[in-house]
Amino acid sequence: MPLSCFLTIRVLVPLLNIFWILMLVYAVVSWVPSLRGRWTDYLAAVVEPVLIPFRRIIPPLGGLDIAFLVVILLVTWLMRILPSVACPIYY
Repeated sequence: MPLSCFLTIRVLVPLLNIFWILMLVYAVVSWVPSLRGRWTDYLAAVVEPVLIPFRRIIPPLGGLDIAFLVVILLVTWLMRILPSVACPIYY
């Protein structure tokens, strides 16, 4: 297995999966304020740097953060497409 394939399947895709889960937790915490605590600051430190550039381009629409949805869809798409791009022989 080539190194790029190994890194994509064993490192990058799992990291994207973890980031996707963190995004969902971040969304739930934003809807339920009683869940907030010091740990949400660390969660925001991971999620917000990715969201900020998208929010500059895509403003909220009627209180709905469209940029968040775009990032979730982009991460989902990357998790599906990266293995086939990095490892075309195996996929």
